[in-house]
Amino acid sequence: MCALLLAGCGSLKVEPPALTASERTACTALVKALPDHVNDQNARSLSGTAVAAWGDPAIVLRCGVDKPKGFTKVAQCQTANGMDWFVPNSASNDPGANVVMTAVGRVPLVQVTVPAQYRPEGLPATMIDLAKAIRAHTKVVSHCQ
Repeated sequence: MCALLLAGCGSLKVEPPALTASERTACTALVKALPDHVNDQNARSLSGTAVAAWGDPAIVLRCGVDKPKGFTKVAQCQTANGMDWFVPNSASNDPGANVVMTAVGRVPLVQVTVPAQYRPEGLPATMIDLAKAIRAHTKVVSHCQ
């Protein structure tokens, strides 16, 4: 699945996920509450009720995504500021790869793509910067083990 489409002159298009009515309400409120800076990167202008981005290359947030591949009841998570994040082992083991991490155990699910250029410090910084808004606009349904 290709979530990002980069076009000329630094413009960015992010494909929003298909949302239910309740996800649309929660995601719209979440996007409005997101910080102006994530991982010391400035917010970018995007259209869409369930997407946001910061910096160039862009850190991209998509709200209302499906459960990530590889996430199971026994999957290990990273926790930052009270948020459980699933980071696939393949991304954890390859410091040169972009990371697609998902705030799990909440509805709607929130996915954040962090470009490899921001690693390793960028993962926890991004998690921390986004935690307050995600906690305020999503509902806890479970916790990682």
